[in-house]
Amino acid sequence: MAIENLSPAKGSTKNRKRVGRGQGSGTGKTSARGQKGQKSRSGYKRKRNFEGGQMQLAKRLPKIGFHSRNIKPYVINIEKITAVAELSEITMESIRGVHKIAASVKKVKLVGASAKDLASKIKDDNVITTGK
Repeated sequence: MAIENLSPAKGSTKNRKRVGRGQGSGTGKTSARGQKGQKSRSGYKRKRNFEGGQMQLAKRLPKIGFHSRNIKPYVINIEKITAVAELSEITMESIRGVHKIAASVKKVKLVGASAKDLASKIKDDNVITTGK
């Protein structure tokens, strides 16, 4: 048995239909495309969402959803979490040391009445206060 001797099983394949080859073939004249109309013309291609002139479903439905590229900061109220206010140097790592924050958090915003006083302690660009 060699690859050049392989052939499909008997009756499993058919010859393609050759259209437009005379009236005797059964698919002459209009080549099985019917009479007139857009579908009978050469170069016709149905558009992906085309619904016969009816407004497409994608256009009928409302536009929904928006994903902002701005990173919203994780807010820490220093009146409630005093351990952050007591740090000598405020960075993301030092805040993570005293307060449990998810690894996905990239920015922190310190809020509270005395948050403006901490501006001099902040050493990280990803940590902001309301007064900074």
